[in-house]
Amino acid sequence: MPKGSEALTHARREEIIDACAALYETMSLREITIKLIGARTSFTRTSIYNYFETKEEIFLALLRREYEAWTADLDALPAQPDAAALADALARTLERRGTMLRLLSMNLYDIEANSRVENLAAFKTVYAASMQAVRRLLARSGPALSGPAAERFLYAFYPFLFGIYPYTTVTPKQQQAMAMAGVEYPRLSVCEITRNFVEKLLG
Repeated sequence: MPKGSEALTHARREEIIDACAALYETMSLREITIKLIGARTSFTRTSIYNYFETKEEIFLALLRREYEAWTADLDALPAQPDAAALADALARTLERRGTMLRLLSMNLYDIEANSRVENLAAFKTVYAASMQAVRRLLARSGPALSGPAAERFLYAFYPFLFGIYPYTTVTPKQQQAMAMAGVEYPRLSVCEITRNFVEKLLG
């Protein structure tokens, strides 16, 4: 880590993550390079290696930031009066987490495989914090949603998060292929799919 103030280190890390996030809006992880990320920062490309050893570590930091934002959104939710309201509130928190859902569905394996274990542990801590935030939301919304019921919910809901993105975002090539194959494809949003699933989980 380079010498300097903690504030400067944080600001530079955030600038690198912001550059990566901007590129990821229109490119894939495979297409994005450290050179491209560096071209969007205010310092030299080689300086990036003072903060991240691989581009996957930058993506891991981006995913960590997404989970932190999602956890804050979850903790800001008030108690929900019924299952439908809870499903809707939870679904709306995910509506703003497109980058998180895309990274989970498309890139998590490669990101984790090419990141140092200490960075991966820091991410897993944030990931676990999001689970605690969901537990707290469930507990706020009624005693029937705590204990074993909450655990059953979590171990269905979290695997579900890994599959939302491909069902809500279809490329023109995929659309063409489905049309050629005669496959009907209902266009549903993250919010719609999540709301329906959570309502079913809550019974």
